[in-house]
Formats: sequence, C-alpha cells, structure tokens
Amino acid sequence: MTEQFELKRELAAFLATGTDQLADRVIDAALRQIDSTPQRRTLRMPRRLPTIRMVARLGAAAVLGVIAVGLAIYLIRPVVPPVGAPSPSTRASTDGIVPTPTARPRSTLANRGLTGPIGDGRQIHTATALADGRVLIAGGYAFEDRPLESAVLYDPGTNRFLPTGPLSEARGYHTATLLRDGRVLITGGGPPGWPGSFTGITGPFLASAELYDPQTGAFTPTGSMATPREVHTATLLADGRVLLTGGADYQAHAVATAELYDPTTGTFSPTGSMTAARAFHTATLLADGRVLVAGGSPAAWGTTAHLASAEIYDPRTGTFTPTSSMAAGRDFNTATLLRDGRVLVAGGSTGSQEDVGPAARDDIRTAEIFDPATGTFELTGPLINGRQYHTATLLPDGRVLVIGGGADYANLEFLAAAEMFDPVTGTFAMAGSLATARTYHTATLLDDGRVLVTGGYGAVAPLASAEIYDPSTGAFNPAGGR
Repeated sequence: MTEQFELKRELAAFLATGTDQLADRVIDAALRQIDSTPQRRTLRMPRRLPTIRMVARLGAAAVLGVIAVGLAIYLIRPVVPPVGAPSPSTRASTDGIVPTPTARPRSTLANRGLTGPIGDGRQIHTATALADGRVLIAGGYAFEDRPLESAVLYDPGTNRFLPTGPLSEARGYHTATLLRDGRVLITGGGPPGWPGSFTGITGPFLASAELYDPQTGAFTPTGSMATPREVHTATLLADGRVLLTGGADYQAHAVATAELYDPTTGTFSPTGSMTAARAFHTATLLADGRVLVAGGSPAAWGTTAHLASAEIYDPRTGTFTPTSSMAAGRDFNTATLLRDGRVLVAGGSTGSQEDVGPAARDDIRTAEIFDPATGTFELTGPLINGRQYHTATLLPDGRVLVIGGGADYANLEFLAAAEMFDPVTGTFAMAGSLATARTYHTATLLDDGRVLVTGGYGAVAPLASAEIYDPSTGAFNPAGGR
C-alpha cells in the first residue's frame, strides 16, 4: 500500500538532504514501486496524447529518449554500499508453505519518521478507552512500515500523553479489547501484510496475545490463538469472553475460523467457523448478545471483489448463521451500533477489478443500516465524501461522527473533512474539519463526550499528532504536547 508512493517521497527527501545517496534511493523506490504494481492493470495511453501533432510527439519522444539513456548510464554505474548497510538475507518460512522474500537493505531514512505527542508517528494502531478515562494507544506501523512495540497513555485531565508499556511484541493490524476487569487484551497482528511492504514479510502473522494492566503499565503475554491472525476482529461478549473472527494468517489468505478467549483461564478455544472466509470485515455486538459479522475480503490483500454477505454469531450455540446480505460488497468500512439497536455500516472499498489502482478511487459513499429485528439491511445516507480507512464514533446524543480516511497513498491525498450521521433523519451533514488530513487513524470517545483522534497517515509519513473533537463547538483542536 504505502510502497506506491515511496519513489515520490524519496525524491522529496533528496531535495532536502543532497545528492550523495540519490542513486540508491531511486533504485530502491523504483523496485518497490514495480513490486507493488498490480500486474493485472494495463497501461493506458494518456488521453491527450492522440491530439498532439506528430512533430511534437516525435520531439517529445526524442527528449524522453535522451533522458532515459542518461539516467540508465547514471544508475548502472558501480555503487559503493553505505558503511554499515545490512546485507540482503533470507528468512526461512516458519510453516513450510509461504516463501519469504529476500529482505531489502533499510533506507537511510528509516529513522526519520515523525515524532510528537503520541511518540512515534503511527498508523493502523489501536486506541482503547480505559475504565479510568485514560486512553491506551498501542503498536501500529511507523515510517517505512516498521511495526511498533511502543505504547502511550493519554490523560484527558492533563491533556498529556505519557509512555507506558512497551508491548511484548511489535505489531500492527492487531486488536485491543477492554476486558471487564479493566485490563486490555491485545491479539495477533504483526508486520504489515500488504504486497511490497518495506518489511518484506508476508506472514505467517502473530498468534500471540498479551494483556495490558493499567495498574502496573505493563504488557504480559497470555495464551496464544490457535490460528495466526491479522486484520481480524475481536468482540467482547456479554459474558466477558472475547470472540475472535477471521482475518488473514498470511498475506492474501483469509480464514473462516473463529475462537474464544476466556480471561478467567487466559486461554483461547475454538468455536464454530464462519460461513465464509473474510478479512477487513466488521463484527458488532448486538443488544441481544449476538454478533453481526459483515463484509470483508475473501482474499485479504487480493483483488477479489469484496463480500456483501453477513452472518450472525450466537454465543449460546457457538455457531454462525447467514443473514441477509448488504446492498454492496465492501471492506475497510465501519460498523456502528446505534442507540436503537440497529447497526450503521458506512463507506469502505468495493474491491472491483476496475477500481483498484494507485489513487484507490473505490472509496465508496453508500451507507446501510442493519435491523436485527428483521435481519435485513436497508440503504441510508449516503456519505457526503466517499471514504475508507475512516473512523465512525457513536456520540452520547446518538449521532455518529465520521472522520478522515481515503486510500490515495499514491498522491498522499487524504480527507480532513468530518461528517455527522443523524439516525433520526438518516442523513449525513458536514461536521467541521481536522487540522491535519489523515487516514488509518483512531477515534476514541472520552468520558466527557469529546472524541480523541490519534495518528494515521498524513502528507509525508505516519503522524505523531492528535486532535480532539468537541461536539459542543463542532471544532477540532490539537491534543497533547511535548
């Protein structure tokens, strides 16, 4: 995902730091771009090219030819590796199934990620409201897709972020669930699983889990899952157990399995499997104690169209049962339990063959509402802006605040706009704007009704900043300080 714009970022860094390492950076970024380009996409002639006169076309071709030859001569010259650069190595697959690509030398920019109030700049992390009102921000991916083990605590009383932890294992795309006893269960995740990632690791992902104790500020390993999982879901059930569903065990391989974590024993045990393998889906606890599982992708980072199907897990029987499907297949969407017991499903990605590309123009505007009384979805909305990787937060007054998002990592164009869903009218309206456009961030409801927004990807790198939305003023303001 992030590789699709690394060439652009490396050239920008060159302008700031000089020419000494230009060749290495351009080659690395170009190779990463090639690795991450979907081969099924055909190259198209620019629309305006046929209208240019032949003389102009020949002249342009000649200029491009001279530039290409000169660049080729420059790039193929012998290059002396920088002192201390790691040499390529191969990590053996741990399951004998998934080959691991040869690791690339890390860029000299690897340690130039942003830092700020939340410590490391991070995206695809978790933020969990604790019983005492503080918020635990844990893990995620830093600059160059580096998984993080760092964690911080936000205290709304002092408006400060303070270090805590760290995690026992660096991880992103994990889950974090507040247990009844006040501890937080962290499960799965690991290195980024998308093709072309800097880490060069595609799985298997982590099966490990750990518990955060806010009394001691420490993370402690607990029992492991039966299946390694990333981009899965974790839902606290009414009886205090946690339901883990789906996800990917390695790169593009989604699973249908599910398991339960029992905090009294610290162990995971299998439960019924879903009717479909899915990752990047949603799982929402309903008012009657059942869990609605909807959408997702059957092949994780693959190009298969996303799922419109949905199913319901009944903890009394330990089984999943199909329910009606959504109007549109989607993943990377949000699902929010409304006060009246219905579920708002908003935005996401279609995953259609035509829509996948560097600009990810498959950010969708549609929204639907699931009614558990009838077991059906009905269209509502739509969103004002198509978005995926966004957040949706239920406010105390029953409205839903939708923030940021967007998947245009190629052009680094994400959304700062926020909008509000009113369940009474079934419509979305604009609700202010973030100070910083961001995607794959978190949004956490605070005890006083405000919403804390942390991290995400911004204009150049994962963000270390945070903002707070105040529903009484409809404004976003910076949070924390250094």
